[in-house]
Amino acid sequence: MISPLLIPILGISCGLLAIIGGVFIKPWFRLKERQLEMEAKLVAEKAAQYAAQVERLESRVRVLEQIATDSGVQTAAQIEALRDRPRLQAKDELQ
Repeated sequence: MISPLLIPILGISCGLLAIIGGVFIKPWFRLKERQLEMEAKLVAEKAAQYAAQVERLESRVRVLEQIATDSGVQTAAQIEALRDRPRLQAKDELQ
């Protein structure tokens, strides 16, 4: 037989669990959600940086492939142009 005192105790316990869940667990879930959002932003930013770096490397590889497949005279001219480019950029930055 169930004790008559057990029913009010269970009712009060359920109410306390609901209050504790609202006060402690709900904010904890919001905190975890914000942490996941911030982590997702960082991952997206790194992915964009990697994509930009890959694009730069692919561009350089295309130039190198073009140099390797062109005739010798054109290759020499392009190599000299590449050597002069950093100097020109440095001069532009100084001005």
